[in-house]
Amino acid sequence: MRPRKPTELRPRKSPTQARSRAPVQSILEAATRVFTREGYAAGTTNRIADVAGVSIGSLYEYFPNKEALLVALMEAHVAEAVPVLARAADAALRPDLPLRESVAILVRAMIELHARDRAMHRVLFEEAPRPPRVRAQVEAVEHMMVAAITGFLAQHTAAHVPDPGRAAQVLVHAIEGLTHQWVLHGDGTDEAAWVEELVVLCVAYLTANR
Repeated sequence: MRPRKPTELRPRKSPTQARSRAPVQSILEAATRVFTREGYAAGTTNRIADVAGVSIGSLYEYFPNKEALLVALMEAHVAEAVPVLARAADAALRPDLPLRESVAILVRAMIELHARDRAMHRVLFEEAPRPPRVRAQVEAVEHMMVAAITGFLAQHTAAHVPDPGRAAQVLVHAIEGLTHQWVLHGDGTDEAAWVEELVVLCVAYLTANR
């Protein structure tokens, strides 16, 4: 299959009115159900239209193909992450908190965000095409967290890091990568233990004598 052009991964038109937003939301919810239950490869636009209760022509008014649907779901996931992580950063990144507590708040927020729908998360992060605008959105969220954590590490007396900016990048990518590993490939039964292991790992890194 040839790679999709960026324009082929965009919605055909934006739902600017309530009567337009309603079918689009139904289509996206149906796509989530179909991709989660049947897998991305098996999920077809015809099947999604059927589950959404719309004609295939109506679906194609908004989305040119199922890749565009998946990208829209990925963008919604990224948009959902911003306020969740911003609240976690506000709660965690305070110099008066013990370093371990700050790290634990960040880890729990990341796991909570990604474990809400494990099956859909697996589809998004293992099968979703990522055109440049989606990569830019993901990177913007990462940069937001790195910037906030950099300032925090520069002030916290328990953090022994020669370069707060680099340490913040390591922390963000370590938590994100290991959280994805647990969400995508874990069995979901050991969340508390997984949080504890991540916290121990991150605190040990931040407090190591160098």
